[in-house]
Amino acid sequence: MISVICPTYNEAKYIDQILTFFTEARPSEKELIIIDCGSTDETKAIVSKWMQQHNNIKLLDNPNKFVPFALNMAIKASSGSPIIRLDAHTQYDKQYFEQILATFDQVEADIVGGPMRPIGESNFQDAVAICTSVSFGVGNSQFHNENHEGYVDSVYLGAWKREIFGEVGYFDEQLKRNQDDEFHYRAKSFGKKIYLNPAIKSYYFPRDQFSKLFKQYYQYGVYKPYVLKKVRSETKWRHLIPMLFCLYVFSLPMAYFWPIWLIPMGLYTLLSAFFSIRHHRTLKGKLYSMLIFPTLHLAYGLGFIRGLFLSKK
Repeated sequence: MISVICPTYNEAKYIDQILTFFTEARPSEKELIIIDCGSTDETKAIVSKWMQQHNNIKLLDNPNKFVPFALNMAIKASSGSPIIRLDAHTQYDKQYFEQILATFDQVEADIVGGPMRPIGESNFQDAVAICTSVSFGVGNSQFHNENHEGYVDSVYLGAWKREIFGEVGYFDEQLKRNQDDEFHYRAKSFGKKIYLNPAIKSYYFPRDQFSKLFKQYYQYGVYKPYVLKKVRSETKWRHLIPMLFCLYVFSLPMAYFWPIWLIPMGLYTLLSAFFSIRHHRTLKGKLYSMLIFPTLHLAYGLGFIRGLFLSKK
């Protein structure tokens, strides 16, 4: 039997599709544990209705609200293996569970998963999806490459053999963001193997507003220094470059005395324009991307700078 876990918070818009997917997908021997983090909409009522017809669906309340608490609660309440995480803002291929099980059978791995495949319901989301899938947007992070297959540092969401938690520990409950990266980095430092298989297909809906996107990446940046302090071996240049970019932006007033100081900003603007024009067909998409790239980089970089000070406490 497999155990499927899914944290929720105000997911009335999406929870039906998650429950439909779970009940229709193979294998039949499975359980779903929904961990609600304080929803104020109809999420819990919808889940309760499904529970009346499916005795393998459970609903737990997470009084601590944040995701790592929910994940740990669900893992401890589950009984199957592997344990597979779902996200309510994601659509899943019908063979999602089967491909996970097949991957565990075919390769030597303790954790498996697929790449993050962002898709948009609007021009803005479509632009975010593309910007977060190219190297200029997110660096060389492998799980953003939907064609990559092999051993990696992390995967999107993830499926874990049950015994790994007894050896590595559970999710770090101090992390509101990046708890999955930290856990995967920690598991890798214990010698565990993480395998990315593009046959494990899911489709993620990114943020639909600049303010939400900025907040998301700012939080990613804030918690990343804490993660890298715990697992120093996983520090990569892609984690540091946005911070360096922010420091450069702060120093731009120096261009008043040394105009040559504007050259890096000119190169950045050219690269942003190149990737925006190359990957978008519509004018609106190109214009959105020209603004989304610096939003990602500045938000993450500013968060990382703040996180450096917080991680020292």
